[in-house]
This record gives sequence, structure tokens and C-alpha cells, in this order.
Amino acid sequence: MKELSERQKLILGLIVQDYVEAAQPVGSKRLVDYYGLDVSSATVRNEMAELTESGFLRQPFTSAGRVPTEEGFRFFVGELMHRQELPASIKHTISHQFYQARHEVQQWMRLAASVLASQSRAAALITLPQSQQVRFKHLELILTSGRQVLMIMVLESGQVLQQMLALKESFSQERLSSIADQLNGLLRGQAVEEMTPPPEELGKLAAEVFRLVGTELLRLTNGHAGEVYHDGWTNVLSEPEFSEGDAAQRALRVLEERPLLESLLTEVMSESQIGGVQVLIGGEGRWEQLHDFSLVLARYGAPGTASGYLGVLGPIRMAYGRAVSTVDYVAGLLSEVVSGSMTSGSMTSGSMTSGSMTSGSMTSGSMTSGSMTSPKSKE
Repeated sequence: MKELSERQKLILGLIVQDYVEAAQPVGSKRLVDYYGLDVSSATVRNEMAELTESGFLRQPFTSAGRVPTEEGFRFFVGELMHRQELPASIKHTISHQFYQARHEVQQWMRLAASVLASQSRAAALITLPQSQQVRFKHLELILTSGRQVLMIMVLESGQVLQQMLALKESFSQERLSSIADQLNGLLRGQAVEEMTPPPEELGKLAAEVFRLVGTELLRLTNGHAGEVYHDGWTNVLSEPEFSEGDAAQRALRVLEERPLLESLLTEVMSESQIGGVQVLIGGEGRWEQLHDFSLVLARYGAPGTASGYLGVLGPIRMAYGRAVSTVDYVAGLLSEVVSGSMTSGSMTSGSMTSGSMTSGSMTSGSMTSGSMTSPKSKE
């Protein structure tokens, strides 16, 4: 990357700032008059021409001012950006809300997504914290109607999974609770490789539930886990860059298509440390779907125990200082909450029976079912 003079750095930084605020090309006269530069417009034009030749600026059309390129934004984020600290009053409000909900994982996710979206003015995404080794914590079997039973499983990370089971025969709630209690005693705190089948005298239903628990723990251990919460999509749609074309639809697919999002998070954040913030500008030449967007991402959680990801997605013309500060602050709060809850063992799931579910159909044996689902919230 070409070494820039101090004046070129100043001009590039001002152009980025002005373009982020106004979404309009920035001219030399604007810089001199509005920012009170002590050089002539001709001098500024010469510096802008050099920045354009070096790939940091571009001219959208003849006689227009300049706008930053992706490379210009990358230089700004890496070398020139100043974080915009959240006001103390906002930090206090956010912190108070988090600690009121500190034992209810689903509330964390909704609150974190809402805070990220409103403070960054972008679309927010956040994943549930996943145990680095997925471990079973608690199971409930709840009779709903006839032979329909709601199975709820809680992991030590606090994640809640639930599924409707269609049983071949009827069971009383007392019997279902007894089976759940005995399985809880056998499986509590165990990873999938540590599980041993329940005694035969517990019956076919206990064996089927055991099988489902094992299948789900294995699925989560292999990395296909955790719902993604998001909020603030209207913040992106309101940006002038997306009033036409299909850029917004491409970004929405990134948020909603799990395989793509998981692949992106795995590749970008695989070696990131808890507490670190990473900025992905314009897809970095690897993700065509993100060509018109930037992502600010962080990993949160407790080292060696459980972690998740959070971030914001917006146009390349993003207020990076505010976005990075907000993501970093919320990640820190969530890390504190996860660490405290893991230490005390007090992490719970919030509303245990709300959210989505999938139904299995009855065949031979006790029941069949697909993979379990987690309650989720999204805009």
C-alpha cells in the first residue's frame, strides 16, 4: 500500500467522514470551505488526484467530486478511524437492561440485536453462545394434547431446543416427567461421547428420547448449531444505495441463509479471539453477495467455555467508528454475562415453551422426528 502524506491522510479522512454523512461525492471546495483547510482548492484537488490514482478515491462521473473506494475505506478503518464512544447515559441504560435479563438467554439475544441495530443504524445479527464442547443440562417432556408431547432440551450453554413428538401410545404427564427426571439424572453435564444408553426397564420412550438427545448433541458438536437473531433491516433498506437494484435482497439472503452465514462466520472468525472486532469491507473479493456491504463482527463469550458471534451489516458507506464501538461494547457486556452465568451455573432459557417447533410423524416404535429447533426472534 502506498505511503500517504499527513495531508493526504487528512483529506482522505475528511472525504470518508463527509461521504458517510451525506452520501454525495465530495469536492475540493467543499473540503476547504466546510472544514476550514488552510490550503487552496487547487492544492486539495492535486492531492485528491493522487489519492484517486493510488486507488483510495474514485470519481463517479466527470466533473463530480470524489468518493472513497473500498481500499480507501480499508485504509481509513486501519489507520485513521477514531472510535466514537457511546455516551455514558446510553452505556448505563444498556448495561442495566442486560443485567436484568442476564439469566434469560433469549432476552439477551433480542436485546443485543435491538441495541446493535439502533446504535449502529445498521442491520444487526447475533448467534446464541455455543459451548466449545456441547453438553446436556436439562430435559422436559410436556404433554400437550392426545399423543402430542413437547420435548424441551436445555444445553449448558443456555441454548434451548424444542420439538413436538408424535407418540405411538399415550402417556400421562406423571410418567413423562418421571422419564425426563431419570434421563436428567443419567445425562446431566455429559457430552455426546460420554453418554450411555438408559436401562431397558425405562422403556421404549426413554430409549427414543435418549437417541434424539444424542443425535442433537452430535449435530451441534459438528458445528451446525444455534439460531441467528437479527434486527434493524429497515436501517439498511432506507439507505440511498439500495433504493434500486437487488443489493438489499442479496444481503437479506446472507442474514437468512444459514449455510452461507455459517460459512462466512467460520472463515472470517475462526481464529478470532473473544473481544476482538473484525471489519469486512465489500466482501473482500471472496463473497460476491457482500459486494455492496460491510460487516463489523466480534466474538463474545467465556474462553474455553462458550462463545457466539455478533455484528452489524450495512453499506460500505458505514459509520465505522460508531459501529466498531457499539459492537465492541455489546460484545463485552455479553462476555461478562456469559462468564458470570457459566460460573454460577444460573443460566436459564427464559420462556421455555415459546417459539417455533417441528413435528415428527408416528411410525414403528415410539416416535420419529427431525432436528430440534430453537426459539428465535427476527425482524
